[in-house]
Amino acid sequence: MIREYKGKSPDIHPSVYVAHDAIIVGDVTIDEESSVWFQTVIRGDVAPTRIGKRVNIQDQSMLHQSPNKPLIIEDDVTIGHQVMLHSAVIRKKALIGMGALILDGAEIGENAFVGAGSLVPPGKKVPPHTLVMGRPAKVVRTLTEEDYKEMERVRKSYVEKGKYYKENLSR
Repeated sequence: MIREYKGKSPDIHPSVYVAHDAIIVGDVTIDEESSVWFQTVIRGDVAPTRIGKRVNIQDQSMLHQSPNKPLIIEDDVTIGHQVMLHSAVIRKKALIGMGALILDGAEIGENAFVGAGSLVPPGKKVPPHTLVMGRPAKVVRTLTEEDYKEMERVRKSYVEKGKYYKENLSR
């Protein structure tokens, strides 16, 4: 369901796959080849949400903001299943693991990996090219070439899946 809120409607590139039961409301922009999966909610009713190219937002995720604090997701980001993002900045090629919570003012660095179930508290800056885990999230190590390859594999697989679903299962 895609809905206007107080005169602002989502701006979704025609190449984006949006699952039939996802909800996108208000001041939300989603750029090309991204995908929004089943039972995900993206609300742009408090501040803007900006989603870049080739971003995958997996099943049952929740994206929202606090007043005057936008949510920004740059290009080539993976948002795992049941992630909650709230007024944060997610830099290019980051991966947010399943069930993670990223809170107001947090910034996830380029090519960073937030482990499943982690909590990134308000205002926390996650350095680029690191793996963070825990509640609260702490740097565990620097990412390896194998990590980057796996992150890229996931990104590419969701671009391909999104295209397939859009072409074959959205009718």
